[in-house]
Amino acid sequence: MKVELQLCDTEDKFIINNIYPLYLHDLSEIWERQTNRYGVFEEDDTRTLAEQNRVFDVWWEHPGVLFPYLIKVDDLPAGLAFVATPPYTPCPSYINYYLNEFFLLRQYRGKGVGEQAMRQLIDKMPGHWELQTNPTNRNARAQKFWRKTLGVCTNGEYSEELGHHLEEGEMLVFRFFR
Repeated sequence: MKVELQLCDTEDKFIINNIYPLYLHDLSEIWERQTNRYGVFEEDDTRTLAEQNRVFDVWWEHPGVLFPYLIKVDDLPAGLAFVATPPYTPCPSYINYYLNEFFLLRQYRGKGVGEQAMRQLIDKMPGHWELQTNPTNRNARAQKFWRKTLGVCTNGEYSEELGHHLEEGEMLVFRFFR
């Protein structure tokens, strides 16, 4: 399997827009969220996926600050990774990169794709990193993934603690330098 991390340009952002609802569907189980009355995973009155996708235009409006990556396996879309830098980070000021979103389609999970994508990501962007994830038992699989992946990618040199996110509440926070 050839895993490739590709910075997604505006011409290909529709691919991320196609994948994103699947990500939100997976998150709904972890965060115990429902669709709105229009069948969209949003808390407001967003009526269509096209409306929802406009929210993500910001990722292409700030090149060099916000980085929307597409994860590909054998040239097919397999997932996404969104990396933010200040001022778009909810982190301490010394953090250079915040992993805002990371998602793999189900058929690519458990095969080393996520680890390879994460390794490529931190190799492209060396510095201080932070990522946050849901700390509950409903998210045990992701927690296990991050402990294993960060253990390998950082030679075990990462920190893990409970922290508070303004919108999501208590989060499991991972930090590392690479």
